[in-house]
Parts: sequence; structure tokens; C-alpha cells
Amino acid sequence: MYRALIGTSIAAIALFLSSPAAAQQPAPPASGETPADPADADDQRTNPRVPLPELPEIEDEWKDLFAEEAADADVALEAQEAPVDLRYDFELGPISRLKVADAFKSLSALYAGRSKTVPSLAELQRRGRADTELLTRLLRAEGYYDPEIAIEVDPAARDGRVQVTAAVDTGPRYALGEIQINVDDEAERALVEQKLDLKEKQPLVANDFNAALDRLRLGLGESGVPFADVDNPDIVVDHDTRTASYALNVKLGDNSRFGQIHVDGDPLFSAKHIGRLARFKPGDPYDTREIEDLRRALIATGLVSTVSITPERGPPQADGTTPVNLVVALTPAPQRTLAGQVGYSTTDGFRVEASWQHRNLIRPQGQVTFRGVLGTQEQRLSADLRRSNWKQRDRTLAARVEASVEDREAYYARTLGLGAFIERETNLIWQKAWTYRIGGELQASEERDRSLRIAPGYAPLRTFIIAAAPVQVAYDGTDDLLDPKHGYRLTGWVSPEASFQDGFFGYTRAQVDGSAYLPMMEDNLVFAGRARFGTIFGATRSRIAPSRRFYAGGGGSVRGYGYQDVGPQDEDGDPLGGRSLMEFSLEARYRFGNFGVVPFIDAGQIDTRPYPRFRDLQFGAGIGARYYTNFGPVRIDIATPLNRQRGDSRIAVYVSIGQAF
Repeated sequence: MYRALIGTSIAAIALFLSSPAAAQQPAPPASGETPADPADADDQRTNPRVPLPELPEIEDEWKDLFAEEAADADVALEAQEAPVDLRYDFELGPISRLKVADAFKSLSALYAGRSKTVPSLAELQRRGRADTELLTRLLRAEGYYDPEIAIEVDPAARDGRVQVTAAVDTGPRYALGEIQINVDDEAERALVEQKLDLKEKQPLVANDFNAALDRLRLGLGESGVPFADVDNPDIVVDHDTRTASYALNVKLGDNSRFGQIHVDGDPLFSAKHIGRLARFKPGDPYDTREIEDLRRALIATGLVSTVSITPERGPPQADGTTPVNLVVALTPAPQRTLAGQVGYSTTDGFRVEASWQHRNLIRPQGQVTFRGVLGTQEQRLSADLRRSNWKQRDRTLAARVEASVEDREAYYARTLGLGAFIERETNLIWQKAWTYRIGGELQASEERDRSLRIAPGYAPLRTFIIAAAPVQVAYDGTDDLLDPKHGYRLTGWVSPEASFQDGFFGYTRAQVDGSAYLPMMEDNLVFAGRARFGTIFGATRSRIAPSRRFYAGGGGSVRGYGYQDVGPQDEDGDPLGGRSLMEFSLEARYRFGNFGVVPFIDAGQIDTRPYPRFRDLQFGAGIGARYYTNFGPVRIDIATPLNRQRGDSRIAVYVSIGQAF
């Protein structure tokens, strides 16, 4: 009986609220009253930034009467009911097809309690009323002001569970009507309308109005008026026409220009160096996008953990503009790194590496790294200097001094070298399309070419003095540095070299690399391909230092083979090295969740001639596993050589961060 009484009350109130008379006789707002949300009906002026609209005032009295009646009914019902543990099923029905379904599920009391018991039917009735009000508010936020909602509780338990069902009729959707922009200067109206980007007859969706206001404020800052006064809009809903009028007051003020940069607190960087990172100069039109660009550039140095850039408006100038000075406060990040790694390879043996790095030893941004390697086939000591943003943004000055001993299958070499470069490089924070590297190298090396034996088991040491001037240019049109899915990459380098070994002679080394990525199945499957070609011309193979020849094989080359295991060999099985190189790779990268599987096939060949010949290719194939992290995929590849040569292992395993190419 009580359930019937409550249902009758709900039906009566819903009939009254849906009648034309109720819709046409709203209670007028008090004088000076601040408007509420755009989803609030009954002709009240509204503020669209409130995320959930309040119920209209015209319903308040009836809501109170309903609450009192429902409360009396609940008390009576509870008085008759002994405390029990009820379980229920809640069928969303048409709610699941609405745009607000996810928001409703996250906030619904009935939906959240499906797996729990309730003490009484009265509690289910209270939850049903709360969810009815919640769904009404959510639908109004989407522009539906006349919904009909019924959430009913059927106490006749089925299989020991009470049934709760929902029926929803959203009604017609309200739209935006007249748009009124109030500005001091009519010439500025077009700018405000462009940035606001609201159109008549568009659905009356609260989030769209919030986004429009944010878009306007951001857009004005990008157009040189960051201190514009933008009021909250007045939105008046007309239930007769099912539209809402929109009125907005805007005062743009003076145009702003960039002023000076000031450093607040510990001067990690000087104002002059920060000015090099900025893409604007004092006097340029103010643009908030340039502020964000400067903030990202400061973070990309790796020396800063937090950045605060505060604009300070100066006095108006005679030309009608206002300078804006920038106060930059930086919190330093840790500047020293001590690193080490230990590894073992069936082809290269043991390898231990340690390094110490100070990322700002020579200010500003003078990174110094000392590195040592001790391994079965390699021993190395090096010192590197990198001056990032040297003289201008994105330009790096690099220098290196290195001493090494290598004992490879193809050669033995003791080398002392130094080099200096100017380059523009890419990084994970700021991926660049075009990069370059120009510099010079000087190297003195004693090398033994194992393929030039003058007696069984003996090859002489030869001394090489080499000067080189390498130049590299690269284009990256992909969407990600470590895990590309779209686009392509192209890199080319050329290195003219002069060598002294039994007299001076010259030659040129050159190489071209290209890769492309084709996504399918909504990027869950990516076909990736790579090709590489290299040549050395101007000298015979035997005159070129063994360490400067081409070799192939390994994790970044032809997988399944060890380094230097691809290409021609002498009668003792030692690699000859070559004057030309070609490599090809094809992968199918399939991702599911945070994991992936990658079948692949690689091919390559080294030739003693200066130009590669498309024959005698060596193939390697295998399968890889990927684990995708926030910084890139962790790669594990297992490969086998398909046409093994003498001494080749049957299985090779490669582990690294990032895709193979």
C-alpha cells in the first residue's frame, strides 16, 4: 500500500512539472540575484561553470512536500518491516544508451550498492529518488530540460533478489539561441567571437559552454591581451522555445608586448641564457603559447625539476601597449649521475661499464661525462663535453677525447682519438623533425687486420693517422621517438677522410638509412620496415683501416648474427669487412594492452666492392616480446640465422629499451 501511495505522489508531481502551465510560470529571480548553472531551467540567468545544475526553484515547494510525504511513508514502511538483508538487481535499461551513462554509474547509489545488502525496501526507495534527481541533473547538463524518469522497486523477490528498473524519456534537447557579446570597441568583437566559437542552434551542453569560456580566455592571451576582463556569461533559458540566450561582457584593455626576463631566487641560469631559450624578444607581441614553449624548453634541459613563470604587467606606454615582464623561478634537479652496468654476451664476452656525469659542471648547461669500459673484446676511457643551447637555442657544442683497445674477430686496434661537433639533436621531451651534426675527428691508431696475414697466425700492426670531417642530416616525421606508429625517418651522412699509412691518401664514407611505419587495426598492429645502404669509395679495402670499414650483424643490424658475423670471411673464418653495406628489416608489431609480440625478419650483406650487389644476402628471423612503459617499450628479441656460416650461434637474444628501429 505504501509503495502505491509513493508511486501515486511521484506521478502527480511529474504530471504537474511537465504541464505547460508549470513550465510557463517560473518564479522570477530576486533583484541582484547571481545566476546559477546553464542547466538550471525556469528562465533564471545562469553560470555555466557549475558542473551539475540545481533543480529549478519552481519545483522546490513540491519537492519539499514530496520529501515530507515520502519520509512519512518510509517511516510507516520501516515500522512494519523487521530489519532484513535484502539484495537487489538494478537494470539500467535505456540509461546505458545515454551519453551520461558513465557519469551516472560512477555517482549512482543504486548502481554502487548492487553487490551489497540493504536493510529495507525504504532504503531502496530513498536511493531510487536520489538517483532520479541525479539523472535529472546529468541530463540537464546535456541540454535535456524535460526528461521523464521512473525508477521503480519491485518488492516481489526473484531468486531471492528485489528487482529495480529504470525508464527514461529524455524529451527534446534545448539549443542555444541569441548570442550577445558586449565589448567596448566594436572592432574587437570579431576577435572575441572567433575565440569563443559558439554557434546558434548548437545543443545546450554545459561542458561546451565551459570549454568556450576557457577557449576565449586562452585565445585572448595568445592574441596579445592576456589581462582581458572576461565576466561569467548570463544564460537565460526559455522553455517555450526550448532555447537559451547568451550574454557576455568582455573588456580587452591594452595590447601587451613582451618585456624583460628576470630571475627569481638561485640563478641556475642567467636571464641572458633564458632569453636564448625563448622564441621571443622584448617588444614582440605577447603570446601565452610562447610562455608554455619556454617552460618546456627549461624542463628539457634536464637541470630543472619545476618552473614558475609569472607575468608582471608594467605601466602603459605612449603607443597604447603594455610591457609584460617575466619573473622566472627555477628549482634545480639533481645534477650528478653515477651509473654502471654489467653484461655478458656469447659473442662479445663480459663487459663492465661505469660512468660519472655532471650535467652543469661548466655553466650554463656544460655537461661533462667520464666513462670507462672493461670487457673481453673492448677497453675504453673517454671524456665528453656537451654545451647544450650553445649561443642559441637547440644548438649543441660537443667534444670528446677517447682512448680504446678493441680485440674483434676482424681486427685488433689501439686508438687515441679526439673530435668536436656542432649539432642539433632530438630528445624525448622535444622531438624535432630536422637534426644535423657537423664536425671533425682526428685519430691515431695501431691496427692489426686479421685477414692480412703474412705468416700463419701472424698479421702485422700498422699505424694509421686519420682526419675526418663528417656531416649528418636527418628527418624524423614519426609520431614517437621510441615507439613510432606513423610516418617515416630518413638519415644520411657523409665523411670525407684523409689517412696516412705508407703515404697520404683519401677516401669518402657515406651511408643512408630509412624507415617507415604503417598502422592498422586502430594502431594495434604496425608494419615497420627499414633499409640501409653504405659505401666507401676512393681507396682499396686493404688500405682502409679495419676499424673504418663496414660490418653487419647484431641487435641493430641483422638479428640472429653477432657483430661482424655478416659478410665475407677469409679461409680462417675471420670477417673481412667491406666497402659497401646493405640491410633490410621488416616487423609486424602487434600490441594488446601493455604487452606486444613482434615477428620479424632481417637481411643484410657486406661487399668488398664500393657498391652493394643484391646477392648472397644473409637472413635472420625471430620473434620479440614488448612491455610498454610510460617512457617507451622494453624490447626482448630472440632470433636465429637462417643461413648460418661457420661459427655462427643458433640463437641470439637482444634486450634494450625502444623498438629495434
